Amino acid sequence: MKTRILAGLLASSILAGIAPALAGQAPFAASSPNIPVSSRDRVYAAEQFSNTVSVTDPATNTLLGVIRLGDPQPGNFSPLYRGQVLVHGMGFSPDKTTIAVVSIGSNSVTFIDTATNTVKHTTYIGRSPHEAFYTQDGKEVWVTVRGEDYISVIDTATYEEKTRIKVPNGPGMQIFSPDGKYGYICSSFVPETVVVDVASHQIVGHVKQESPFCPNIAATPDGQQVWFTLKDIGKTQVFNALPPFDLIRTIDTGPITNHVNFAANANGTFAYITIGGLNQVKVYRTDTFEQVATIPVDKLPHGIWPSGDGTRIYVGQENADRLAAIDTLTNKVVAQVPIGQAAQAVNYVPNAVPEGDGLANLQPLGLAGQTLHLALTPVAGKSEAMPTSVSLFDQGLLQVLQASVTGLGPKKPYLLALSNSPEGKGEIEPISAFMTNPAGSAIVNATGPIRQIVRSDAKAERRYLVILEGTAAQRGAVVQKQVLN
Repeated sequence: MKTRILAGLLASSILAGIAPALAGQAPFAASSPNIPVSSRDRVYAAEQFSNTVSVTDPATNTLLGVIRLGDPQPGNFSPLYRGQVLVHGMGFSPDKTTIAVVSIGSNSVTFIDTATNTVKHTTYIGRSPHEAFYTQDGKEVWVTVRGEDYISVIDTATYEEKTRIKVPNGPGMQIFSPDGKYGYICSSFVPETVVVDVASHQIVGHVKQESPFCPNIAATPDGQQVWFTLKDIGKTQVFNALPPFDLIRTIDTGPITNHVNFAANANGTFAYITIGGLNQVKVYRTDTFEQVATIPVDKLPHGIWPSGDGTRIYVGQENADRLAAIDTLTNKVVAQVPIGQAAQAVNYVPNAVPEGDGLANLQPLGLAGQTLHLALTPVAGKSEAMPTSVSLFDQGLLQVLQASVTGLGPKKPYLLALSNSPEGKGEIEPISAFMTNPAGSAIVNATGPIRQIVRSDAKAERRYLVILEGTAAQRGAVVQKQVLN
């Protein structure tokens, strides 16, 4: 009787669309137990312009505060500055007690206690590290040193670099097989992913990338597949997680394809991929590779991570300063949480705070919550292309400008500039020259008192953002102009 009742309840819950997740979640094995969402869990986002790590309670989808690892510009330009710069990558220990946060500009990995939000240690390594993650036994942290050609292997007992693993130039990210046997390392500078035997630190496999720029890689919980993204050409590739590590599928995902991760629920296991140029998360089955959903999100989605039970997946929206919570059964955004500036990596850590309220040493957002958002559209009228999003991240008197440029010609030079005319027909002052990628997109950065200019109440002083074809020496036509509010 109990068996029939249980089966009936399960069937009813599936029909009602509230079926429980049935498999372990990434980065753990499918055989691992699911951990229901609770206020003991934490969602962390690494934010590169406020130099903060935001801390969110997923049970209520509220920001609890930020861990401040550094100062905004121009304070962090000082030769005596000791904080972190460009907080970017992140991974967490298998026992869920520590997050390792990578800061690109200060060449560091900061180890933070999840229960108390305190820095336990900071390790300084090679040029421009990008991502860090723990081996499955928790004894090592592997850090991709993207500005060089190796993995820095840090001993978690001493926080010291114990060895280096030579890999192709510009390693982008590494992740491990759920059984802990293999490390998979893609490259951001050359078109090659390598597979490393964790025990021996020796390369045992090679996978050809369709392009040189891979920022992110993830392994399915069943240990069968590895997915990696190619940001420059808007594709995602899938290869066999086991020897001979052969390529299985290449998927056209869209401009500024950022991160990929997985969620398993009663309907199967699904890959969720953030597409910055389209402001979407695309969802694919891992068994048939069929795209089953397109989820609209806010500007420039980047990092992504599942909850401990696979019922939700969290997305950092880089140009929106918000964290989106997505229900994986309905594939709809169910919450938006304000966080710090320019979210990069996102980690969901189940049971990060086993006791207490976990609020110690957290600070309010403050200046990190102040950002102005603009948009640029084609000058030739309406277009089906997504508009270019521009965010001005407040640093005090200055702002860091970041434009997620889309809808331009592939592999061509352009200028982001200021004009004294809304149509870009007047005087032009270049801000930043850039080259689009093969998908006709680019991420463009600049620093200055730009908000004061583009929002000036004085008509004679106001300027307007535009994008022109060509270079500073040989300017072409205006192709995108600022949307006026």
